[in-house]
Amino acid sequence: MPVLRHLAAALLVLALGLPASAAEVMPPHRGTCLTKTEQRTAVAAHRAITLGQALASLRRHGHRAEVVRARLCRRGEGLVYVLTLLARNGKVTRASIDAANGELMNGR
Repeated sequence: MPVLRHLAAALLVLALGLPASAAEVMPPHRGTCLTKTEQRTAVAAHRAITLGQALASLRRHGHRAEVVRARLCRRGEGLVYVLTLLARNGKVTRASIDAANGELMNGR
């Protein structure tokens, strides 16, 4: 069974990584996501918490799903972790964590 779960997660990641258009990747109202270098710089400059801290915040809010994708993106004047989650029942959801303070912005 674990093999099937990992296969399902891999297929999900592949499906999420193949958008139909550029508008689906980065809608104008959602901001842009940082590169790995920009992410490290933001964390080092204390403009963002680490991904580990964001995931701990997610767990504190009761989310137990597997994280299949994590991005650090600009939203307005701040930064937000956009997390794609895969629940044990196969349901895919998204959660956003404020990268400045670790607060859950949406989700459960």
